[in-house]
Amino acid sequence: MEYSWKTKRRFNSYSDYIRTFFSERVQKISIDAGFTCPNRDNTKGAGGCTYCNNTNFRPGYITPQITIKDQIDKGIAFFKEKYHTQKYLAYFQSFTNTYASLSILKKLYEGALSHPKIIGIVISTRPDAVNEEILNYIKDLSEKYYVAIEYGIESTLDKTLKKINRCHTYREAINAIKMTHQRKIQTGAHMILGLPGESRKDIINHAVELSGLPIQTLKLHQLQINRNTVMYREFIKSPESFNILSADEYVELIVDFLEVLNPQIIIERFISESPLNQLVTPRWGLKNFEIVDKIEKRLKERDTWQGKHY
Repeated sequence: MEYSWKTKRRFNSYSDYIRTFFSERVQKISIDAGFTCPNRDNTKGAGGCTYCNNTNFRPGYITPQITIKDQIDKGIAFFKEKYHTQKYLAYFQSFTNTYASLSILKKLYEGALSHPKIIGIVISTRPDAVNEEILNYIKDLSEKYYVAIEYGIESTLDKTLKKINRCHTYREAINAIKMTHQRKIQTGAHMILGLPGESRKDIINHAVELSGLPIQTLKLHQLQINRNTVMYREFIKSPESFNILSADEYVELIVDFLEVLNPQIIIERFISESPLNQLVTPRWGLKNFEIVDKIEKRLKERDTWQGKHY
């Protein structure tokens, strides 16, 4: 494989991948299908992940109170004002989007795919919320449509996963990813960098661990302390337990992370932006593209790239 930086960028860019995969512009439309999570409903735990205020990551045009078709129509109307987008992916984003019976999942997924502007689905879920039956069904869908599953791993350390109340292990993440890959379903992972108790060495080792997994895409973002979360209360009580990075520190960490990461893994995202009225820290005052510009500048300054030390 030719590293993407040799043509355009020094990391394997999701936007480049999408432009290559599809012949026209494609946009994700977020959907809230009304799911919950097994660490919220007392199946495995209660309260959800300590950092989670899920409404922060949900666009204003979606709500589980309206139908999936209406959410898609609202999303299309929203993006039409910004882009001349021709086709869309239905992004089942909020909470755990495989956490239901197969009959319910079929109704939801096929309902989205029946929309004339939808050419595929992206399913965000937890590694402990899939099984052979669900994955076999998703495999069948993937033979007709573009389908991707994103697993929230968040950390490769079980002590961290326990601390943030994920209620699953890293081994469960490995197993889910391998089961998905075996069915030739596009597989992605999501990680939070800077979780409490994790050292810089721990974070770089996440990249080493992920490099050995059969994932195609990776989403990264900085730890954010948001209001109305358990982690916010922990931060107020004991701020010295958190290592909140400045923007420049985070950029340097990302560059170190990229250097040891498998160059074939596609980077879908480097940061996340919580609403300012909910975000406590870090408040960098920078947009996503500005952080990406800083990362690309630092990669060039250090004459390095994704996978240089892989």
